[in-house]
Amino acid sequence: MILSDKKHPLVFVVSDSVGETAEFVVRAASSQFNGGEVDIRRFPHVDDKKTIADAVQAAKESHALLVFTLVVPELQSFIKEEAERLEVPYVDIMGPMVSGLSSLYPRPPREQPGLVRRMDEDYFRKIEAVEFAVKYDDGRDPRGILRADVVLIGVSRTSKTPLSMYLAHRRLKVANVPLVPEVEPPDELYMVSPKKCIGLTIHPDHLNNIRRERLKSLGLGAKANYANMERILDELDYAERIIKKVGCPILDVTNKAVEETANLIIDILRKRGGMEF
Repeated sequence: MILSDKKHPLVFVVSDSVGETAEFVVRAASSQFNGGEVDIRRFPHVDDKKTIADAVQAAKESHALLVFTLVVPELQSFIKEEAERLEVPYVDIMGPMVSGLSSLYPRPPREQPGLVRRMDEDYFRKIEAVEFAVKYDDGRDPRGILRADVVLIGVSRTSKTPLSMYLAHRRLKVANVPLVPEVEPPDELYMVSPKKCIGLTIHPDHLNNIRRERLKSLGLGAKANYANMERILDELDYAERIIKKVGCPILDVTNKAVEETANLIIDILRKRGGMEF
């Protein structure tokens, strides 16, 4: 049946998730008809045959096109059978694509609804964690300590920032606090659970080399107090006292890659708090 110009085509979307994928495809396709409007009615989170039968019947009575994204083979077969029985036109969006990809993968499809949406949620959690790490980097705002999943503490150049960013990509909200003898740590550091805190230390000679290179990159003399060995020893001693006061574990990052230290931190968090990653 060809609809008049005054009436928009009607499409019923049946999905075992929220139906966003099918709706996007329908709207993309309808735009090819001179930007034509289309009315879409969703049947989300469908996981039983009765709901499918009701949707197909409604599509029949409304002269609608039936579009579906169902990943469970039994439900795919049932909706096709019902649509053909009632002579309802239909489009299977997910089935042909999954079948086509099956020849490319060494394992069968998971046939689990909602995976795309879960991937999207995972992506946005990572973005949120990265933004958190940037906002609460280097002790800029101590309020982040109480909101963080993990708090890194240590002297300058113990990889606090790169560790924060790496852990953020594992969906962890990280705040880091530099320990400097002349500056008292924020009160929030003693308010947060020690289970969320990780102290970082490093061998003095290794830290001295790192700081010398840092000064060179900034065009400064290597004899600055920042790279002075006596100063470094004082900082490390001060940091050790603070870490002991907080009551958290301490990791030596000497000659360790960021990935290696991050994995050690994740292992500690898992054992201490049962966190999942």
